Amino acid sequence: MNPTVHDELRQIAARYPQARSGLLPMLHLVQSSEGRITAEGIEACAEILGISTADVSGVATFYTMYKRRPVGDYHVGVCTNTLCAVMGGDAIFESLKEHLEVGNDETTDDGKVTLEHVECNAACDYAPVVMVNWEFMDNQTPASARQLVDDLRAGKEVRSTRGPRVCTWREAERVLAGFPDDLADEGPAAGPASLVGLQIARQNGWTAPRPATSDGSAKTGAATSDGSATSEDAPSSPAGATPSADSEGTPSSATSGEGDGS
Repeated sequence: MNPTVHDELRQIAARYPQARSGLLPMLHLVQSSEGRITAEGIEACAEILGISTADVSGVATFYTMYKRRPVGDYHVGVCTNTLCAVMGGDAIFESLKEHLEVGNDETTDDGKVTLEHVECNAACDYAPVVMVNWEFMDNQTPASARQLVDDLRAGKEVRSTRGPRVCTWREAERVLAGFPDDLADEGPAAGPASLVGLQIARQNGWTAPRPATSDGSAKTGAATSDGSATSEDAPSSPAGATPSADSEGTPSSATSGEGDGS
């Protein structure tokens, strides 16, 4: 690795009160520079953080986003978890393996595409989902997925369904290391299927419970047309009302003031 990468690794470590907390983004930076996790990258991280290479390797081999083999320009992850699978994810994955002539976690001969079946991408409302360098490609079919990888290999501009235009894998890894590419606000962040619950709540005047005040009354937030919320006094919950839940899922009464307000 060149001296610039070493300097940036030190920059990452310096962001944290405990330097070791920077190991995950540091490993992403190694991948951005080297195309994978290398022995040299492991040694550099260990030296900067003052830990052993075994400690770094333990992290690098635990998380599936860290790769020990070279990755192509575009990492194509097909969700084959339960919902995506039954909606067509398995068929998409099999179709892409045949089309690209590669197996799972293998790269095409031209170095353009690495194919992998991945676990849930938290986009079940758009199943089946394919991700390219961690950008969503929603509601895919075997035919659309084949067209997607053909466009990537041909060098055409490809845009995420709910996000920016797709960059290369190394560029995406640099973003994950904490060096922005200024594309975060490019393209929509959420689609209609993800916002259905919010729309129903607005239509029915439903609001989230708010923490109780010192006099035992409760605050309720009213959703506005732009999605922001206003706060106003509301009567405390009547006896026997269904309790709300705090951030850890523990039941808490809106009138007791025992909730943490999360």
